[in-house]
Amino acid sequence: MSNGNIQALKIAQSARGEVVLETVVRPTEIDVNGHVNNGKYVEYLEWGREEWYDRSGFAYDRLKGLGAITVVVNLNLNYRRPCHQGDRLRIATWPGGCGRTSFSLAQRIDKTDGTVATDAVVTLVTIDPDTRRARPLPEEFARLFPVTEPFSSRMVRP
Repeated sequence: MSNGNIQALKIAQSARGEVVLETVVRPTEIDVNGHVNNGKYVEYLEWGREEWYDRSGFAYDRLKGLGAITVVVNLNLNYRRPCHQGDRLRIATWPGGCGRTSFSLAQRIDKTDGTVATDAVVTLVTIDPDTRRARPLPEEFARLFPVTEPFSSRMVRP
C-alpha cells in the first residue's frame, strides 16, 4: 500500500471514529487445537471496546459521571481465520448506529498481513448505575454515532 493510500485509509478511519489496538497472541491464549481459543476473541473485542471508550473521551468514570454505564446485550461474532501464538493482531473498533438507549460498535480483528480473523457487531445498552434500568444515551456520547434513519423506515422497500 502506498503512503498516499495509507494516509487516505487513516483519514477514513478517523472520520468514522475508528480506534485500533494492537496485541500479540500469547501462549496462554492457545487451546488444544493449536489456535486461539474461541472465548479469547470475546476478550480481545472487549479490550478493543475499552480502548475505543478511552480514546473517544468516554472512559468508565466519565460515562458514570454522566449517569450512565454500558452493558453488552448482544454479540454477533464471525470467526473467519484462526490466529496462532505470536500473531500480531490489530483490533479495530468503530461506532455503528444508536437508538434511544442502545448503540452498536462494529469490530474487526486483522492479522498484520491484512487477513480478517474475526468481525463482530456488539450491541450495548446504557443503564443508570444506581437503578440498573435502561436510560437514554447521554447527548454528548450519542454524538459519536452516525446519524441513521429510524429502523422502521429501513424496513420499507421503495
